[in-house]
Amino acid sequence: MLVRHQLLHAAVLAPNGQWLTQDRPESPVRVLDGPTAMVELAAEIQHRIRTTRNPIR
Repeated sequence: MLVRHQLLHAAVLAPNGQWLTQDRPESPVRVLDGPTAMVELAAEIQHRIRTTRNPIR
């Protein structure tokens, strides 16, 4: 879902259960240790989006 919405460039599940992610094509690959780390990454992205958004009010 993060890749589909272009919040990550790539996310691949490795056979050992780790996730390999990349923010942009030129950025280094990050290795996440399992599904909990992937959920934490999604939460970080969501927090970044919400705190950098212009206030509507």
